[in-house]
This record gives sequence, C-alpha cells and structure tokens, in this order.
Amino acid sequence: MATDPLALNNVTVAGNLKAAKSMVFVNGLGYDKSFWNRLTPAFADDYRLVLFDHIGSVASNQAYFRENQYRYLNVSGYAADLLEICTALKLGGHTIAVGHSLGAMAALLASIQAPLQFSRLVLIGASPRYADAEGYRGGFSKENIAATYTALQHDYLDWSKRLASLAMATPDKVHLANAFAETLARIPPEMMLTVLCSLLQTDHRADLGKVRVPTLAIQSRQDYFVPLGVAEYIQAHIPDCQLAVIDAVGHLPHVSAPDEVIAAINHFVT
Repeated sequence: MATDPLALNNVTVAGNLKAAKSMVFVNGLGYDKSFWNRLTPAFADDYRLVLFDHIGSVASNQAYFRENQYRYLNVSGYAADLLEICTALKLGGHTIAVGHSLGAMAALLASIQAPLQFSRLVLIGASPRYADAEGYRGGFSKENIAATYTALQHDYLDWSKRLASLAMATPDKVHLANAFAETLARIPPEMMLTVLCSLLQTDHRADLGKVRVPTLAIQSRQDYFVPLGVAEYIQAHIPDCQLAVIDAVGHLPHVSAPDEVIAAINHFVT
C-alpha cells in the first residue's frame, strides 16, 4: 500500500497556485474535505489552498487506519500527518492552518512540533479537554462520555444522526445535519470509537502555553460540544490569541454560518 501522504490523505491543492501564501484546512471529526466548500472560495484569489481527508475518514484510507491504529490513539497522529503533508508540498512558513475541532488541536500540536511551519493558526470550535475536571468545565462528565460510547456501540446509525443533529444545530436546515450524519456513518463504528477516545480521553491544556504563533479562536455563541468557557480558557492560555465569538450556533459554523467565519478570519489575517 502506498505511503505517500498526499495520496493517503487525498490531498487537493486549489486556489491561487502561484500565491506566496498558503492556507491548509484541517478537518474535524467524521467528515471529508468537501465540508470546507462554503469557506474556501473567499480565499481562493489570495492563497494556495490545501485540503485533505484524515486517515480513516474515507473508504480509500481506512485500511491504512486499521494497520496503523496505534498512531491515532491520540491527536498527535493527526498532527504528524499534517506536518508530513506540509513537507511533501514544500509549504513554507507563510502558511495559515485553519483547523476545526479535532483538526484544530492537530494544527495546534503541529505548530508546537514545527514552530516555523505556520505563520498563524485559526482554531474553530477547539477544545483541549472535553471532560470536566476540577476547576475546569469541558462540557462532559465521565458519565456523559461513557453514555456516548454505549450509544455508539448500541445503534451506530442512530448515534450518527443524533450527533449530527446536535453538532449542526440547524433545525431549519435539516440537509446540513443529514449530510454530516452520512459522512459519520461511512466510518466503521470500531474506527469511530478509536477516534472518539483520542478526543474525549485526552488533555492538551498544558500544551496551550507552548504555542508560539498568533492564534485566532473562533467560537459559536452556542455550541453543544464546546462551552464558551473553553474558548475563553484557550484565549487566556495561548500567549498570542484572539477570541472571536461569532453570531452562529452549532459546532460546525464553517458549514452553517460560513460568512461569519470568513469575516473573522479576514479580520485576523489582514
């Protein structure tokens, strides 16, 4: 099986291919690179745009996920993939990483490992720890997390639909939640369980202070999975971090409220 990171991750390069600046989009849990389609046109004239699919998120790389499952027991595996893609494309330091949820933390960890790789980070719906802890409200108790695992194993299709509905939070745009549920359901449940563990059972709060590039945290005013307090925690603990609370609901504002996300990014990069 090929081990070329560009082939494995289905990398697409678009936008202005002659631009000196690049923007790489790092997916969140359970969807493919097409979920950035509402965002990327706004940056196509000025940036070389890089999109890709996480290992395990699409059928073409799920066999590789199974063979290398140990690599994805925590978010650092996705960070390593991101850096391999940047190296393969020879992306210079004028690269902005735009990551969502799992992808946001992967971009953050990658920036710590290779501090000269990225000029800026944009973190959408990021959380360094989902589980509650003493003095910290991540949004999920141990009981919540255990119930999530049980529901996933009991009826995966129903779980996918419920998670998509909660995440998108757009009852007036049911097609968005349905599209997300479909991409979630394409991932085998045992793989999804591994990815969920990599998110829900890790704690990257101590890594926030290691970030050395200017960062923007974008947070929906209402997000079932990431309380506003988590975004404020991120801003307080990353040395150079701005927080943009946008007029949006749900965990995927780049899909449900792209104009608000675009405005926040443009304000940050210009």
